[in-house]
Amino acid sequence: MASSSGNSNSPGSTLLQNSGSEQDLHQLMDQRKRRRMESNRESARRSRMRKQKHLNDLMAQLNRLRKENYQILTSINFATHQYLNMEAENSVLRAQIMELSQILDSVNEILDYFNNPTICNWVYDL
Repeated sequence: MASSSGNSNSPGSTLLQNSGSEQDLHQLMDQRKRRRMESNRESARRSRMRKQKHLNDLMAQLNRLRKENYQILTSINFATHQYLNMEAENSVLRAQIMELSQILDSVNEILDYFNNPTICNWVYDL
């Protein structure tokens, strides 16, 4: 009978092969796990960078909109000031129109009075 120590199919030899395969398998799994963890870290880093860029873009947009808002408010305040000045000037001009209309009416009454033929005859008779 052949000795079992020379036989490569002996239970001890299979156990050593399995042990080596298991160890290789564990190393392979550990390597994959490390690569996956590194990939996840990189993905998280890129995500944080995208998030930071988005935040920076929003802050820039906020600053631009605040500046634009300030310019619009300044324009509105200027236009309102001009409008109020024009309203005041219009009120003065309306009052002057009323005064001048009254003066014109008085002058027209005087002219009508002197252009009346009855009055003219009376004036010439004097």
